[in-house]
Amino acid sequence: MASGPIFTDTSAWYAYIDKSDADHTAAVKLVKELDRPLITSNYVFDETLTLSKLKMGYHVAINLGRKLWDQEVATLVRVTEEDESRAWEIFVQYEDKGFSFTDCTSFAIMERLEIDTSFAFDDHFIQYGKFIVIPT
Repeated sequence: MASGPIFTDTSAWYAYIDKSDADHTAAVKLVKELDRPLITSNYVFDETLTLSKLKMGYHVAINLGRKLWDQEVATLVRVTEEDESRAWEIFVQYEDKGFSFTDCTSFAIMERLEIDTSFAFDDHFIQYGKFIVIPT
């Protein structure tokens, strides 16, 4: 059985805050039921704020941004130079996948911190094939 923190992707943060997102209900339900801490990265923070501001406006982005920045909802982990190097290796290796560089930094952080579970709604974490992805 998986244990320890759960790495949270942009797709999960966005689904959680956007009531019109197809995965919103599942995201809210999962967060309410979680008994494990959430972790996210500064790259995911950047991507989430940019997407939220673009799609939902400044105030929504600021509200979520403050909660993430102040680590109220998740621990914010910084991508290291080593993570970036590993992410570059992953990015180059998987020509056939649609991984963003941010996805690859997430994989690198999960490997470094030995995190086995991700909270995500896109297929990238499943395609990488090394982690448990929730919700299923």
